[in-house]
Amino acid sequence: MDKPDTGLTHFDDSGAAHMVDVSEKAVTSRIAVAEGYVKMAQHTFEIITEGRAKKGDVISVARLAGIMGAKKTADLIPLCHPLPITKVSVDLTQDPDLPGLRISATVKTTGQTGVEMEALTAVSVTALTVHDMAKAVDKAMEIGGIRVTLKDGGKSGRYEAS
Repeated sequence: MDKPDTGLTHFDDSGAAHMVDVSEKAVTSRIAVAEGYVKMAQHTFEIITEGRAKKGDVISVARLAGIMGAKKTADLIPLCHPLPITKVSVDLTQDPDLPGLRISATVKTTGQTGVEMEALTAVSVTALTVHDMAKAVDKAMEIGGIRVTLKDGGKSGRYEAS
């Protein structure tokens, strides 16, 4: 009996996990943007935004951690290809309505596969670093909303989240 095509590219015909062969794909400019947030108590938000955290500048450290995370994605996600990343930017925006920080990461490459996982990793590591640096004052912080908002380049074309 034939197995139905699931569309999942990281499994072969027998269902075994494998790294996708991208050797025949064209080298193109690729970009991905991901977002997420860290929601926290008002008191924690004030400590971070006023620069009073005991561990230092939470926003700067988290930004650097996110950049480093993007560069380490292939070491963390088993079936990701190591990519020549040409740009990583991580932005943390204060959102008093959460209260908390909104995170956006943009990753670019010129290669044979996309950088969505690198953008998602950058956001995730940024959020985890915020949590780590502020957990002493707020154990109830919430990390959420992590998703790809833009992907462009390659055969599948452009995707923008609604």
